[in-house]
Amino acid sequence: MSDDQAKTLDVQSAIARRTLLKGTAGILATGMFPAVHAADKIVLRYLGTAVNQDKAIGEKFKADTGIEIQYVAVTTDDVTKRAVTAPNSFDLIDTEYFSLKKIVPTGNLKGIDTKRIKNADKITSLFTTGQVAGKAVGDQGTAPKKVIYLEGEKSKVFAKSPTQFMSLIPTVYNADTLGIRPDLIKRPIESWKELLNPEFKGKAAILNIPSIGIMDAAMVVEAMGLYKYPDKGNMTKKEIDLTIKTLIEAKKAGQFRSLWKDFNESVNLMASGEVVIQSMWSPAVTAVRTKGIACTFQPLKEGYRAWAAGFGLPATLSGKKLDGAYEFINWFLDGWAGAYLNRQGYYSAVLETAKAKMEAYEWAYWMEGKAAEKDIKSPNGDLLAKAGSKRDGGSYEQRMGGIACWNAVMDENNYMVQKWNEFVAA
Repeated sequence: MSDDQAKTLDVQSAIARRTLLKGTAGILATGMFPAVHAADKIVLRYLGTAVNQDKAIGEKFKADTGIEIQYVAVTTDDVTKRAVTAPNSFDLIDTEYFSLKKIVPTGNLKGIDTKRIKNADKITSLFTTGQVAGKAVGDQGTAPKKVIYLEGEKSKVFAKSPTQFMSLIPTVYNADTLGIRPDLIKRPIESWKELLNPEFKGKAAILNIPSIGIMDAAMVVEAMGLYKYPDKGNMTKKEIDLTIKTLIEAKKAGQFRSLWKDFNESVNLMASGEVVIQSMWSPAVTAVRTKGIACTFQPLKEGYRAWAAGFGLPATLSGKKLDGAYEFINWFLDGWAGAYLNRQGYYSAVLETAKAKMEAYEWAYWMEGKAAEKDIKSPNGDLLAKAGSKRDGGSYEQRMGGIACWNAVMDENNYMVQKWNEFVAA
C-alpha cells in the first residue's frame, strides 16, 4: 500500500477499503473475556497502518478490558521495515501475509501458540489447508497456507504442514476483481481481458501500486491467451518484461484514462463515468453505489486476486503484555469483530462465531449469496443494498472458492518496480 493510499484511506469514511479495520483493535469490546485488573495497567503498542486505527475504539477497548491500545501508525512498507529492524518497538503487529517472507527469517516474530487460542481450530480452512468447502483454491503468490505455520515458537522458517504455532492469526481477507459501470457498458463482462479491450479505449483504469497492479495485469495477459504464468506472484524477469510490454502498448494506444493510487480516486473515476472498467476494491464499488450510481464488482471466469492480513507477536514479548496480547487475539476471534467485518463486505477468520453475532438476513445476504430480505446497512447505518438485491459474486464459497492468485512480493521485486515505473512514465 502506498503512502498516498494509506493517508487517503485514513480519512475515508467507514466504507473505505480497510476503514473496516478501524475497529479491529477495539471492536471486540464485548466483555466476554475476564477483564485484566486495572491495576496491572497493560499497554499494548499496536503497529499497523493508520487506516487500521481508531481512537474511540481504542478507548472503548480499554474501558472494557483495562488494556490500553497505543497505536503506532506507519505506512504498509514501514510496518515490514519496523518488524525487521525494530521488533522491540511494538507489542502487536497487523500486517499482510505477503510480508512474512521478509519478516519471519529475521526471527523477530514469535510463533503464536494455538493452544492458547480458544477458536484456533475454527479458523477457516482457506488459511490452514487452502481449501473452501473441501476444494482447493488457487495458490499462486503468497497463499496464507504457505506461510501460516512455523516449525516452533522461535522458528525462522515456515512449516510445510500444520503445527502448533502460527505466524499470524488472520484478521481480515477478501478477493478483488474488476469494477464496471453496467449502465454504460451495456453488455456482459466475463473476463479480465476486457480491461485492455479497445472498445474501452480511454475509459479503463488500473491500480498503480506495483505489486498489486502487476498481478491484475498478469490476469489480463493470461485471459488474452498471450502467456500462462507458472506463478503470477513470483515472475521471472522475462515474465515481468512481457507483462509490462503489454501494459505499455495499451497505454500508448490510449487505453487508460488513469492509473489510480487511492480509494477516492477510483470512486470518482467510476462515479463520473470517465472510467467504465477498472481495477477496483469492493468498498469502492459500494461507495459509488451509495451515490445512486450503478456499479458492479464483477465476477470473472478466470477468478479473483486475493489478499489477507493478520496479527503477529514480536519474539521479545513476555509476561503480562504477552498475556494481554493473547487476550486481544482471542477476543478478536470471538465473533463481534467478525460480524463487524462481514457487514462491510469482508471476511473474518472464524465464520461460526461471526454468524452468531449477525442477524439471519445479514448472514444470508453477505455469506450465502441470497437476496436480501431487508435493506442491508453498514455498521454505521449507511444503506449498502436494498431489500431484494444480491451480493456481487454470490456466496462465500463462490467468491473465495474462485481465487486464482494472492498478493505477493516477488523475488524479483526491485526489478519489477523498476519496470512498472517505466510503464507509468511511458
